[in-house]
Amino acid sequence: MSAQCVVTAKAAASAPMSVFERYLTVWVFLCIVVGIALGQFVPAPFQALGRMEMAHVNLPVGLLIWVMIIPMLVKVDFGALHEARQHLRGIGVTLFVNWLVKPFSMAFLAWLFIRQWFAPYLPADQLDSYIAGLILLAAAPCTAMVFVWSRLTNGDPLFTLSQVALNDTIMIFAFAPLVGLLLGISAIVVPWDTLLTSVVLYIVIPLALAQLWRKSLLARGQAHFDAAMAKIGPWSIAALLATLVLLFAFQGRAIIEQPLVIALLAVPILIQVFFNSGLAYWLNRAVGEKHNVACPSALIGASNFFELAVAVAISLFGFESGAALATVVGVLIEVPAMLLVVKVVNVSKGWYERG
Repeated sequence: MSAQCVVTAKAAASAPMSVFERYLTVWVFLCIVVGIALGQFVPAPFQALGRMEMAHVNLPVGLLIWVMIIPMLVKVDFGALHEARQHLRGIGVTLFVNWLVKPFSMAFLAWLFIRQWFAPYLPADQLDSYIAGLILLAAAPCTAMVFVWSRLTNGDPLFTLSQVALNDTIMIFAFAPLVGLLLGISAIVVPWDTLLTSVVLYIVIPLALAQLWRKSLLARGQAHFDAAMAKIGPWSIAALLATLVLLFAFQGRAIIEQPLVIALLAVPILIQVFFNSGLAYWLNRAVGEKHNVACPSALIGASNFFELAVAVAISLFGFESGAALATVVGVLIEVPAMLLVVKVVNVSKGWYERG
């Protein structure tokens, strides 16, 4: 294990939770209000932005997504991949929950709640789109915020770094086939060319650029890298909020006409968060992993790479789609739901270690 890997892991684990991150739910709610108001009273600029497309990709949103994702991916150290062998049981649980349980459980919950139980209360022409958005939300594990959640539980920083690096590697190859499979099972037409383009634009290229940037920053020393990360950190949240204002400017009419939509979409997302975090936490205890490994394993199993989900939903289905709205609901409830999971794993440490 390199000294640089250790320093990077500790820096990621000790980075404080910024004001933007701590109050993300508040900012998202404000973006909902601002976006709806602007969309209703000054719709022309947003309609012009919505028409700026190339190959089904909205150019302003594409730029915002890059600004959102790249600073997060700079934190990922693929040199930490070899650390995965130090905690094979914990990594095994993480991969099982992230790739074999979470996407399929969300597809089932989406079918159950959206197509069955809540269907009478939702716009009939958006049911498939809502389901697609929920599937996109669950198909990619969290990349950046998991460092914050891990720190709040005193999680093992090297394990956290290695599981993020491993998940990002898998995501390059598994995201498109997994989304295509689940959308197909849900009887939703998959525009494969757009899906594959989205993977290249929002996973492969940003990841490559981020790693080149990371290498350049580290070449000047760890202190320079840490200072740069402190500066670019707020870019991600600022770009996310700008994207949300655009989204809600287009979604405003639908939300005003159907105010319960957001609450109904939140139900399967919350169940998915608590089910998958509880399952990962219990499985780590069952296989004998340490508490500081079980915590980040459970947290990455519960949280989502919502930035990617928002980008792909817009590319596949458009600004005004139910899919885009469903992914944004994931952003809205991410912070309070994950802070509750953090609280539970912290207070249950005694029970966990008695096992």
